[in-house]
Amino acid sequence: MKEKIEKMRNGKGFIAALDQSGGSTPKALKLYGIEESAYKNDAEMFDLIHQMRTRIIKSPAFNDQKILGAILFEQTMDNKIDGKYTAEYLWEEKHILPFLKVDKGLENLDEDGVQLMKPISNLADLLKRANEHHVFGTKMRSVVKKASKAGIARIVDQQFEVAAQIIAAGLVPIIEPEVDINIPDKAEAEAILREEILKHLDKLPATSDVMLKLTLPTVANFYEPLTKHPRVVRVVALSGGYSREKANEILAKNHGVIASFSRALSEGLSAQQSDAEFNKTLADSIEGIYEASIK
Repeated sequence: MKEKIEKMRNGKGFIAALDQSGGSTPKALKLYGIEESAYKNDAEMFDLIHQMRTRIIKSPAFNDQKILGAILFEQTMDNKIDGKYTAEYLWEEKHILPFLKVDKGLENLDEDGVQLMKPISNLADLLKRANEHHVFGTKMRSVVKKASKAGIARIVDQQFEVAAQIIAAGLVPIIEPEVDINIPDKAEAEAILREEILKHLDKLPATSDVMLKLTLPTVANFYEPLTKHPRVVRVVALSGGYSREKANEILAKNHGVIASFSRALSEGLSAQQSDAEFNKTLADSIEGIYEASIK
């Protein structure tokens, strides 16, 4: 584990987010050139998204020279690539650290303008299986749609409460309180969020390490205090709806923050592309995200 922590803390590269779940899979497949008429049920849909993820992971462009880790959906972890479970394949064949998305989606927007995580009823079982598959860490997402101190405090409280269970299981949690990029008070929400996160980080014991996945901030280097906190292994950024070009442009201005892009990573990939076209498109995408991450 020490080698893996060191790789994530100081390695050059970024984290690929390959964790679209049931709700976001149809959109991801459509962007990949597969219409909903191509599958009849969830099982067929998940088979198709696994084929897409397998193609990405097996591409020569998807390597540990540029990519430090990859976030997987539970079903992807339970699936195989060339006879190996996906997480094992990532580490053993690619030397890329596997993460598991553990949240079960979002509650409805509440009166404070935030969406908390739904209860994770099978968390203990998930963490047990993650350890069996040699997963390095986890990821869980909440959403902020308003600069509400009470709402953001509740989101951060919940994230750190679940993170404590994940740390106890020997895994590194990625805490992801996403701030919606379209809200008018985004900068104010980020200021509250940073303050709340720092409060919790300062209370963590020296044996507890976390990662943070945050929306690209309105003010460049706004999250620098978080990147330098001793309890933070790495701060990573989500693309949040920005195009890859725009996300890379903003990311490059935030030193010490690396990418963890999902849609922006797979932008331009298509099921109809030849392997040569697919690998070239993916290589170009990875190169741009990598360069922005090491600025």
